[in-house]
Amino acid sequence: MTTPNKTPPGADPKQLERTGTVREIGSQAVWSLSSCKPGFGVDQLRDDNLETYWQSDGSQPHLVNIQFRRKTTVKTLCIYADYKSDESYTPSKISVRVGNNFHNLQEIRQLELVEPSGWIHVPLTDTHKKPIRTFMIQIAVLANHQNGRDTHMRQIKVYTPVEESSIGKFPRCTTVDFMMYRSIR
Repeated sequence: MTTPNKTPPGADPKQLERTGTVREIGSQAVWSLSSCKPGFGVDQLRDDNLETYWQSDGSQPHLVNIQFRRKTTVKTLCIYADYKSDESYTPSKISVRVGNNFHNLQEIRQLELVEPSGWIHVPLTDTHKKPIRTFMIQIAVLANHQNGRDTHMRQIKVYTPVEESSIGKFPRCTTVDFMMYRSIR
């Protein structure tokens, strides 16, 4: 059992993207849910609006399935939860599983959340601290605060590392001869 990475209150995962080290790849996946109330499904989970949410409609565990067409490198999973707004609908115990399909999923993280408020950053790394490669991610809500039955998740983001390119990585030209030709008039 682990606790999620501590991030500053309100740490927006878009700040990660601005560093140029990761990019969001959720749009490249096929998303499915174990259940949802009408009007509270995948579209609300992925709409970049913290006021909307997915609401499950059934018995636990509540599942979010994220399937990629090809084996994909995934570095970080970001989940937005807000106990103040959602109270008993807020997840308190989450399992993150990865694999090739539904039949061989392996749990790689189990999180205990205590009244979360904001983005929860979950590193998806192997035993050598390298990003995992997978076809599928499953997020399972195992329990809610106050023994709530259904759950709310406001946003989920999936990040892959940006591969460094050798293009543009040349030593600086600082000699007088090079400086003379560094711009075109």
